[in-house]
This record gives sequence, C-alpha cells and structure tokens, in this order.
Amino acid sequence: MTPAARLQAALDLLEDISQGGVADAAASRYFRDRRYIGAKDRTAISERFYGLMRRRARLEWWVNRLLARPAEAGPVVPRHLFIMDMLLTDAWIPEQFEKNFDGEGHRPHALSRAERSLVDQIVALRTETGAPVPLDHPDMPLWVRVEIPQWSEAPLSSLFNGDEAELAALNTNAALDLRINALHGTREAILARLTAEGLRVTPGEWSPLAVRVEGRPALGALPAFRDGVVEIQDEGSQLVALLADAKPGQWVIDYCAGAGGKTLALAADMANKGRLIASDISVQRLERAVTRLRRAGVHNVERRALGGENASWFKRQAGKFDRVLVDAPCSGTGTWRRNPDMKWRIGPDDVAELTQKQREILGNAAKLVKPGGRLIYATCSLLPDENEASVDAFLADHPDFEVVPVTAIWAEKVATPCPAPGPYLRLTPHRHGTDGFFTAVLARRAAATPPTPREE
Repeated sequence: MTPAARLQAALDLLEDISQGGVADAAASRYFRDRRYIGAKDRTAISERFYGLMRRRARLEWWVNRLLARPAEAGPVVPRHLFIMDMLLTDAWIPEQFEKNFDGEGHRPHALSRAERSLVDQIVALRTETGAPVPLDHPDMPLWVRVEIPQWSEAPLSSLFNGDEAELAALNTNAALDLRINALHGTREAILARLTAEGLRVTPGEWSPLAVRVEGRPALGALPAFRDGVVEIQDEGSQLVALLADAKPGQWVIDYCAGAGGKTLALAADMANKGRLIASDISVQRLERAVTRLRRAGVHNVERRALGGENASWFKRQAGKFDRVLVDAPCSGTGTWRRNPDMKWRIGPDDVAELTQKQREILGNAAKLVKPGGRLIYATCSLLPDENEASVDAFLADHPDFEVVPVTAIWAEKVATPCPAPGPYLRLTPHRHGTDGFFTAVLARRAAATPPTPREE
C-alpha cells in the first residue's frame, strides 16, 4: 500500500467507530475483509488508528478552537481530527496535503474549505513562533490534557488526590502479560522455555504466575501458547484470581466468567480437583472458552449459562459453594489504556446503570456461598461508586457477610509484599504497572453451632 492509502484505511476505521463501532472489532473486521493487506501495512494503519484515539481529546480541542466551534456542539468530524493529527503529530506542510489528499486511487479526497482553514491556521502559528505547533497547549483543561472524558475528571481526580500522573497513565500503552499455567510446571521452567522459543521475558512484579513480554510477538504461533503452557492475562487480572484462594477439592463458581480467563486460573489453583462452574449470561462467551480450556488441559470445569433453563439449577445450588467469584460488568475505566475508544462511549448514566446491575449480581451470587465460604467481588473499574460503594451497600443488606482483608490472604498466597494496604486491593496502571482493578473478599459467617446440652 502507498502511504496515502494507509492513511485512508486508518480514516475508514475512524469513520467506523464514529458511527458507534468498537475499535478492536472494527479493525479485526477491516483486515479480515482485506486479507491482501500485508503485515507492515496493518501495523502502520493500526498505529495511526489507535494513536489517534489516544490523542482524540487534544485534537478535538484544537479543531474546536481553530474553527471557533463550541465544545458542546458534539463530536468533531473524523476527517477534521485526522487532518489535525497530521498537522500536529506529523508536522505536515501544505504540499504534503496537496500530494496525498487528492482523491485519486485509494488516496483521501481533497481538503474542504474548513480543512484548508485548519492547515492555514497551523502554518500561521508555526510562522509566528518559528517552531512546530505542539499537541499540548497551556489553555487545555486537565481532562483534555490527560485524555479522559470530562465527566470522569472529578471522581478520578478525587480518588488520586489530584495526582495527574495517575490520570495520564490511563492513556499509556499497556504491557503484554502472560500467566503461566501451573498445571504445566513452574514459572522458572516456563520462563526458560519461552526464552528458548525466542521471546524476551521477565518475571512479573506482583503475581507469582506472571510473565511480562517485551514487544508484541505473534503469540498464536508460539509452541508454548499452542500447548496451553501460557495464557494472555494482565497481571492485575491474575491477582484477582489468586485472591479467590481456590483450593483443590472445593466447589467454586466463576459467576461472570466471560471467555474463561479467570476460570483457567482458578482451575490451575485447584490442580484440576474439585468442582468448578463457569457461568455467564452469554452462551456465546462460554462457548468461546471451550478451546482455551481444552488447550490448557483443564477438565474440572462445567459451563452453565445464567438464567433461562438453568434458573432452577442455580436455585438448587444455594449455600453450596466454597468460593464465588464475581468479576462484575463495569465501566472498564481501569482498562482505558487497552481500549482507548471505550472511554468516549460511556457516560455517567451508563455508570449509574452498571452500578445498579453490579449490586443485583452481587446479591444473586451471594446466595450460592455456603457458611464459611467466600464471595470475591472484582471490577476493572477505578470508580469508587462501582467498588467501595457497591461493597458497602452489599454489606448493609447482608449482615451475615464480613470483609476479609486482602493482606491476610496475600500473606498466605504470595511471597512478595502486598501492593495495597487493604482491606481491599486496588491496582492502578501508574502505581502498579497493571490494568486498574478492584477486589474485595467477603466471607459468609459460619452458622452458629448449637450449644451441647449439659448432662445432669
């Protein structure tokens, strides 16, 4: 592909998500439908596309400023964002637009009057200052500078006591982490195998099962991956499963299992012994877990969709499980660095709706916990309304549950110092180098033992 054709491809993707598409799905579909696009072209298109989404708020600010457009007018036209990115990120000059934006072949069409105005104004600023115009500007408000939605600035700034580095970290590139499958050996042995297979790897900082990979290798072709020796899983997500403290022989349920990432980790902790249920509202997601379970050598998992014909089955399981893990649907604020488009598709009304759903899920899942068992509540959100507030509301309605400090579980499970003081685990990209996660462990009080009658 020519450089201009790559630009048009990235612009096509940007147009797709501006109509409500999801970035990862849009990119996968685009490349699947155009298998003739080579690896280098795919990389260049993806870097432009995802990079632009990480610069979106600042680019929109510039477009609104130069076109005297009120911010409340709504999202900026994708091409305006794109052209502003070429001006500020790549420091394009007018001649480059004339050469590459002419509508010929697979090149973007020629600039409109408004787009030429953007170019002219940036060129004028360069002439005035004698230097390229930087993407950042001192007049930008905080939420624009750190690339977060305006509605999220207040709760996140409060959470982090105004630490701008914490907010900025939500827009960085995430690392690639693997979880070693303990059913296949120790981390040391698997690290040696991964190195022999050509990966540059180091042990994770927090999880005893984590391996951090340098770069972005094609893991699908890696023998260790095909053999189920490792799985892709963020180190923070691994810690959620570790804190469930599932033991061989127990009854355990992954209540919101999705495609089974934490189910796999639980099965390894249980050494394939005991009863492990993977449940989810989506049958399709559970079906996608089958290949992963088989590849990992896991054989103690039963899949059960929530609701429908399984409703009566779940009622009969009340009070039977040692561990119930609820990785609840949430705003995903802790994963914004992986999904930079997600933050622009969610608002405070969505968070309120999710919070209500989380509390309903917690209440239903709690019915499955036996006396003395544990309910583990986790989200990949940083918002207190979805985390501490949800736990507080649950405990107020369920006096038979109490908090188990994560530091106590950590001391038994992991040799490294606990990354949080407790009573809950909160992880952030800036402080811990993981996705943002919250985990609370709640124990159901054991039933009181009736007093033994005294003999007369």
